[in-house]
Amino acid sequence: MTPGAAFCAGRIRVYAAMAGLCLMPGMAVAEGVPSYNLYGQPGLIDMPTAEIAPDATLGLTYGRMDDANRGSLSFQITPRLIGTFRYTGIENFDHPSSVDGVYYDRSFDIRYLLLTETKIRPAVAVGLQDFIGTGIYSGEYIVATKTLTPGLKVTGGLGWGRLGSYNSVATISARSDTILGTGGVPTYDRWFRGDVAPFGGISYSPNDRLTFTLEYSSDAYDEERASGGFEHDSPINFGVDYRLKNDAQLSLYYAYGNTLGAQITFPINPKTQGTPGGNESAGLPVKVRAPGDAGDLGWTAALDNAEANSRQRLITSLEREKLEVEGFDLQPRKATLRLRNPTYGAPAQAIGRAARVMTRVLPASVEEFVIVPSENGMAMSAVTLRRSDLEALENDAAVEMLARTRITDAFGTAPEADLSDYPKFIWSLAPYYAYSTFDPESPLRIDLGARLSGTLEITPNIVLSGSIKKKVVGNLDDISRVDESKLPRVRTDYGEYAREGDPAIDSLTLDLYGRPGRNLYSRLTMGYLEQMYAGVSAEVLWKPADSRLALGAELNYVRRRDYDVMFGLQENVTVDPVSGVEREIPDVNGHVSAYYAFGNGFHGQVDVGRYLAGDYGATFTLHREFANGWRIGAFATFTDVSEDDFGEGSFDKGILLTVPLSVGLGTPSRQTNTTILRSVQRDGGARLYVSNRLYEQVRTWHEPDVAKSWGRFWR
Repeated sequence: MTPGAAFCAGRIRVYAAMAGLCLMPGMAVAEGVPSYNLYGQPGLIDMPTAEIAPDATLGLTYGRMDDANRGSLSFQITPRLIGTFRYTGIENFDHPSSVDGVYYDRSFDIRYLLLTETKIRPAVAVGLQDFIGTGIYSGEYIVATKTLTPGLKVTGGLGWGRLGSYNSVATISARSDTILGTGGVPTYDRWFRGDVAPFGGISYSPNDRLTFTLEYSSDAYDEERASGGFEHDSPINFGVDYRLKNDAQLSLYYAYGNTLGAQITFPINPKTQGTPGGNESAGLPVKVRAPGDAGDLGWTAALDNAEANSRQRLITSLEREKLEVEGFDLQPRKATLRLRNPTYGAPAQAIGRAARVMTRVLPASVEEFVIVPSENGMAMSAVTLRRSDLEALENDAAVEMLARTRITDAFGTAPEADLSDYPKFIWSLAPYYAYSTFDPESPLRIDLGARLSGTLEITPNIVLSGSIKKKVVGNLDDISRVDESKLPRVRTDYGEYAREGDPAIDSLTLDLYGRPGRNLYSRLTMGYLEQMYAGVSAEVLWKPADSRLALGAELNYVRRRDYDVMFGLQENVTVDPVSGVEREIPDVNGHVSAYYAFGNGFHGQVDVGRYLAGDYGATFTLHREFANGWRIGAFATFTDVSEDDFGEGSFDKGILLTVPLSVGLGTPSRQTNTTILRSVQRDGGARLYVSNRLYEQVRTWHEPDVAKSWGRFWR
């Protein structure tokens, strides 16, 4: 297989998996999705437009022009702001970093809509292209787009950098001509500097399916002509887009007087997917008490028997709802249910179903229901509802019930957990995949196999769990690239673990969870924590039930595992295979963390502390989460390691995409799958992988998240 074909195959495997989501029955796409250009943003062919996609649109594109293969992932972050990550392979490119004649490049773009279009005014946008990459596609632009008649749009703009390289009309200040560096650093010394050139184009859509495009390009393709033999005979490009019923876009181009190009685009919109599930059975209706029954306290003469009877009826009824009773307390006017939810991704749906069951099985005098959701034996919050409100509002909008519901800290109020059914053992056998991306020798490597997992719940808050995996097919063990590292090889020895660790014990840990005080949560994890490290991890989290803010701290003591990923351990010393230098991995690392929910689904996280290689710094994470469980975000880590010592990429960064499993099942599920697209994995800024960190468990049951999913309360 040729290097170009290998690149294409790698990208196709990545995008085929994600495109499968777009082609699934019932998957929604946003109305008014514009055409995407070869850079993976709304545009003409090579040139941008001032168009934007509907809020939250996720665009997946794969295209080829001449010797360049471009795969992009774009996200409409806000109604005016769009960001794009792009991975490119340019064949026949003469550069020292090329692998078998293919130059691989990662780059990021950002665009902001300055002015929306009106009857008189065009839409106006400003953008930075490849502003944090190696610079081969670096360019900036200001562009305007105006709709002249239905289906006919005209675009004009000014470009700098790459977009100002053909027939420039002016020069603004001096622009650094250094490109093709190590990447990862914002190229602010080039922004809106240097030669300026005009570009423009027209797009015409005679119907909802077809769009014809004529473009004048200001890109001279200087680097490709100098290094790859690209021929630039004309600035005029032609294109035609065909849109399928699911809004997938197929595009063909004739560009620069001699070149054919093609692209496929899949747009999806997590915001409009709807809440996953829907195939589950309907919840029980509220049982309305007869007039006068609420005052009958005759049953309290045998309160203990009534409590035992009510508990058993609750257990039986909630089992049918796929919920579990972890504890129960019954008083003449109040009942408190300690609830475990293994099923519903929307916390309000679990609360609503439990509340309706309580109306059917509890004595009529019980007016106040307190539902205490529990995670790993920790009482999360106390959700207090009045029975009479449930009876009166069942057929009203869910928000009416929310207005009458109190959500407070459950510390000290939850019933004791019933230990009669413990210990519990749960096991599963399921397929797994592991992957490595953006290695220049192979853009994508993947292993497929089977994973056997088991969990022994000794008590609700003491859990022994582990998993072992066996590869069936894959090529992660083919990783042979070895780069010198100026740091202890805390992650760049991943290839050794992939080669020797089959079969492998993924993890084997004992977890202890607790509530040390009001608004406080704790976790202690011991054992084989992840593929490369064993040790002890301790965490504490402060999170009031009604607060958007949470604060946490984590301290870890680690030892490196043997390469066979079984029970053995190594000394915390690594030897660089290139320089032969021995470096010691610190035993202790950890972070203090701050979490904040900004609203509109945006969540921020800052982790400050010491990383695995001993470097100190901070990781900044921002993601946007939707009520249906989809989540899209990005992170960046900056430490006291210099760009040169970090190596390729300059610092750790990546994109996070979380998809709820119920999207494919059509039934409720709390399971999700998170894909991390990391531009490059080095040793700087590397953090220990620990499952079941506290924040995501805790915030699920606190007021901001419960309120966000309250539309499912009556489902």
